[in-house]
Amino acid sequence: MNTFVDQIKIEAHAGKGGDGMVAFRREKYVPNGGPAGGDGGRGGSIILKVDEGLRTLMDFRYHRIFKAKNGGNGMNKQMTGPSAENTVIAVPQGTTVRDLDTGEIIGDLVEKGQELVIAKGGRGGRGNIHFASAKNPAPEIAENGEPGEDRYLELELKMLADVGLIGFPSVGKSTLLSVVTGAKPKIASYEFTTLVPNLGMVMLPDGRDFAMADMPGLIEGASKGIGLGLQFLRHIERTRVLLHLVDMSSEDADQGIARFRQINHELANYDPELLKRPQIVVATKMDMPNAEKNLAHFKAQLATDDTLEETPRVFPISAVKHQGVQQLMQLTADLLDQTPAFDSESHDEKLTPKYEAAGKEYKEDKEPAFTISRDEDGTWVLGGTKLLHLFDMTDLNHEQSQLRFARQMRQMGVDDALRERGVKDGDLVRIRKFVFEFIQ
Repeated sequence: MNTFVDQIKIEAHAGKGGDGMVAFRREKYVPNGGPAGGDGGRGGSIILKVDEGLRTLMDFRYHRIFKAKNGGNGMNKQMTGPSAENTVIAVPQGTTVRDLDTGEIIGDLVEKGQELVIAKGGRGGRGNIHFASAKNPAPEIAENGEPGEDRYLELELKMLADVGLIGFPSVGKSTLLSVVTGAKPKIASYEFTTLVPNLGMVMLPDGRDFAMADMPGLIEGASKGIGLGLQFLRHIERTRVLLHLVDMSSEDADQGIARFRQINHELANYDPELLKRPQIVVATKMDMPNAEKNLAHFKAQLATDDTLEETPRVFPISAVKHQGVQQLMQLTADLLDQTPAFDSESHDEKLTPKYEAAGKEYKEDKEPAFTISRDEDGTWVLGGTKLLHLFDMTDLNHEQSQLRFARQMRQMGVDDALRERGVKDGDLVRIRKFVFEFIQ
C-alpha cells in the first residue's frame, strides 16, 4: 500500500549513571569509621511521546542529535547522587521507530500520549558501602556509572494531509505547494490512477506546521468514475481545510465562477460532508493582465450565489512572485487551529494497519560475553558487550576495584580462553585504551 511518508534519521544518547564513591566515616567519636561512599544517580533516558498538536516531523530537520544528562556522582555519608531528568521528545501520532543497526521496528506510536523509551539511561554505580564484608570491612571498591544506551534510529510518519488543494489542472496547485514547502514536494504514485498527488510540509515562522496535499484525483478521478482508492480516500477524509484555487488569468471572465461551481458540484457528489469543511478561495495568477478585472467579476458573482450557505473568503495571490503567499499560510494555520479533526473512524477501521509491533520493547540479539582478537603488534584485544559493560563500570583508580574486575573476567572464562588461544606470560592485553600484562 502506498502512502505519503516523511522520514528522518536521529541519534539518541542516553545519560551515563553517576559514579559510586569510595569514602569512609570520619566522625569525631566514631573510631575506625566504616565505608560511607554513596551510589551514583541514574542517567537520563530519552523518551518519545505522542503530541496531538504535531502533524509532521519537520522539527527533526533542525535537531537530530539528542543527549540526555548524566546522573550525579555518589557522595560521602552514604548520600546517593541525583538522578538526571529524562529527555522527552514530542512526535506526531502515527510515528514508527526503526533501529538502524538492527533494522528492527522497536515501536509504533499510535495512541494519544503514548511513550516509548528509545535510549535507556545507565544505572548509577554502587558506592563502597555495598562491598563491605567480614574479610574486607573497609573496601576501596566502587563502581563507575553504567553507560547510557546510544541508538541510531529512523522515524517514519505515514502522513495525512491537514490542508487539501483543490481546483482544475494548471490553476497553480503544484506551484503554490513548492513555494510554501520550500522544497520539492514528495511524490507518491497510486495504482488506481496515473495521477500523481504531491504532499509537502509547511512550517511557519511562529513554529506551527501542517501537511498540505495537492488533490488532483479528487476531481479528475471522480469525473471519470474511477475509484479513488483507500489511501487517497483517507487523505480526503482527514483534510480539515480546503484551499480552492481559481485561475484569474483567463480571457473569459465567466470561466472562474463556472469552474468554482463545477469543483464544488464534484465535491458534493463525492461526499456532501466535504462541503462543510472550511474553504478559502485562492485567486491565483494575480500578476497576469486580466486578473484584477476577473477577480472583481468573480467576487460579484460569488456574492449572489444562492447555492452557497455562506460566501467563502477570497484571498488573491501570485505564487510565482510570492505575493500574498505567506499571509495565506498564516490564515490557513489560524483556520486549522479553529477546526476540529473530523471523525473518520469508519474509514480508519479499514485503513489503519494493526501494528503487530505496537508497544514492543527493544531486545538485544544474543551476543558472546566477550571476544578475543589480536593487533598487528601482537597485543591481545578483548571486546564484547558484557565484558566492556563490566569494564566501563570499573573504577580503575583503586587497586581493589581492578582486582575485582580481574576476578570477574576469570569467572567469565576470559583467562582460559586466552590460554587456549596461546597467550604467554608477559603478553600485553588491551581493553579499550587500558593495557595490562597477562600473568599466569
